[in-house]
Amino acid sequence: MKQTAVPLILLAAICVFAAFTSVAGPAVSGGPINPGDVAWMLCASGLVLLMTPGLSFFYGGMVRPKNVISTMLQSFISMGLISIVWYVVGFSLAYGDSVHGLIGNPLTFFMFRHVGGATHPTLSPTIPLVLFAFFQLKFAIITPALITGSFAERVRFNSYMLYLVLWTLLIYSPLAHWTWHPEGFLHRMGVLDFAGGTVVHMSAGFAAFAGAMMLGRRNGNGKKRATMLPANIPFVILGAAMLWFGWFGFNAGSALAANETAAMAFATTNTASASATLAWIFLDMARGRKPTAIGACVGAVVGLVAITPGAGYVSIGASVFIGAIAATISNTLVAVKTWTEIDDTLDVFPCHGVGGTVGMLLTAVFAKDVGLVYGHVTTFLHHLLALVIVAVFSFGGSYLLYLLTDLIIPLRVTPEQELVGLDISQHGESLTLLRAGVESR
Repeated sequence: MKQTAVPLILLAAICVFAAFTSVAGPAVSGGPINPGDVAWMLCASGLVLLMTPGLSFFYGGMVRPKNVISTMLQSFISMGLISIVWYVVGFSLAYGDSVHGLIGNPLTFFMFRHVGGATHPTLSPTIPLVLFAFFQLKFAIITPALITGSFAERVRFNSYMLYLVLWTLLIYSPLAHWTWHPEGFLHRMGVLDFAGGTVVHMSAGFAAFAGAMMLGRRNGNGKKRATMLPANIPFVILGAAMLWFGWFGFNAGSALAANETAAMAFATTNTASASATLAWIFLDMARGRKPTAIGACVGAVVGLVAITPGAGYVSIGASVFIGAIAATISNTLVAVKTWTEIDDTLDVFPCHGVGGTVGMLLTAVFAKDVGLVYGHVTTFLHHLLALVIVAVFSFGGSYLLYLLTDLIIPLRVTPEQELVGLDISQHGESLTLLRAGVESR
């Protein structure tokens, strides 16, 4: 890697500026703080943060041994990098004063100005705005980390970090504003996204598809399938378990209160994942395949993805249906993907992109009082329009950002670096070297 002090200089500048930035009081205040809501949202925020280390185990276990550390670090580093980006301007772009429903004013909450212990009348009426900001930060952290599964085993770490920042600011923050800000144009259109079907999973899934196209196939990913075996299946199981556990905060926390909506979202999250787990392995068995641990884990995650947009809007019975349908469709697309030239390493698009899309559409079918089954067509039509908008924006915008990043720092490692593995070539570490060091003591 070439020596560069630019990232260090940028961090130093942010640190100095932050240290001498005066903390302003809230521009507007909401109602009184509800201690029960605060306690639940603190717990939910911690649960969502746990999902990113869970994702690192989930992804890390599925790549080859020479790329485990690099793959896990790509998720882990998002916690540090996006936390600072969110503090500086990301939160303001997503939730600042709306500019025509398209983006937040970057000065509204710049460097967390006006973000403190007081409530906010629309964003956080019963909890401190700073708690709302940090709960939403956890979503901003894990979303770009999801993309890494598509280009695992062949991306430079420096270029990945640059892409991470650009994507969060230019893709994630606008989508969050469109969908979750009270003045966002998709929100005002009536699009329902309880916890991130469009903002998180569709955006990451379509960005992953663009990344797999941009970076091309891995070297050796063709006839030599035996060389592509996963490094550590117990890591995959551990990661899936951490994701399932953390997802209760992801979905139930999106109620932003300790109430009946949170309780229903908690329940639908579990049943959708359970249904999807069984549907995935039962479909494999129906095809004459053995039920696998990786299949069960991937199925569970697909169920969690699919229920995310409707967790607080649909019934428990509908969640069972949503999980099973999403797992069936994603499983089928994973099988079909092997016939194409697209090397989406860890099937991010079939699982997150398609799973989020299925969940988004089925939310419009089953959403209480406004869904298709209740005789309302408008919500479903709005979701179809939003699907097109989000897909085009996420795929097209992400592809352009890949091109821009590649111009600044080449995205793909050299063939020699890919052959030796990203653990050694990007970080100077490897499972083999670490194990040898322990044994020599």
